[in-house]
Amino acid sequence: MALRPAAASPRESFSAGTVPIADDLRTVMLHRLSWGAVLAGAASALVVQLVLTLIGIGVGLAAVSATTGDNPGVGTLSQGALLWWVFSGLFASAVGGFLAGRLSGKPAATAGHHGLISFVATTLVLVYLSTSAAGGLLGGAAGGLASALGGTVRTAAETAAPSLGRAADPFAGIERQVRDTAGGQDPQALRDTTVQAVRAALTGDAAQQQQARDRAAEALSKAKAIPVDQARQQVQDYETQYREAANQARQAAEATRKAAAQGALYAAGALILGALAAYLAGRSGAVT
Repeated sequence: MALRPAAASPRESFSAGTVPIADDLRTVMLHRLSWGAVLAGAASALVVQLVLTLIGIGVGLAAVSATTGDNPGVGTLSQGALLWWVFSGLFASAVGGFLAGRLSGKPAATAGHHGLISFVATTLVLVYLSTSAAGGLLGGAAGGLASALGGTVRTAAETAAPSLGRAADPFAGIERQVRDTAGGQDPQALRDTTVQAVRAALTGDAAQQQQARDRAAEALSKAKAIPVDQARQQVQDYETQYREAANQARQAAEATRKAAAQGALYAAGALILGALAAYLAGRSGAVT
């Protein structure tokens, strides 16, 4: 009587090489992404962010008064807004990351990844709300904190360079003065002559500078019916004004550049800390 080969055990039947398929499936299930947990964590982080934003707005408005003069300085308010922006972002990221990790039901490493992805989703929503009109009232509140750092940067720039708007065009003030004092002559031609003269005086060689001054003085003398010597003095005044305005424009541009660079670094640092907080909170929320 022929003997039949022994039937393979269930574990051997579901083996691929030396690693059982059941173990592979278990590994896949343990590390599968739970979008429900991610969305729940992101929504929770957004709500916490919104609450902290309203608290920050309320405290900030309570600290200033329109009737008294003992209000905090602009620098103090900017620093307070920056610190609150960092704190609220870290706290909201931690709350969202913890809930995402807990609700995922995964081990520590995978739960931490859920917290990190929840932070990413929250950040993308906040960026969208703060850069578009689709947020409506919610965007005004939630996006207020998301753009607090941007406001701090603008405030710092305006504080460091209050004449940024006026100094943006060094020729604007000179042209306005020439137009206002040109009388019934040809203000457009006189303005062009003066602008060209100042430009040549600052960028040309010595011979061109003198010729430009002479042309401007003659134009001013004819337009205002004043002696040429007096017109030359006014041209020199225009040159002085231009140099001062150009110097203010350079200082304003430099202050804006520094403030923007500082703000970008602060924002990047806050986002990195938020991501780390969300990941660690997600790990701490893992089911053991």
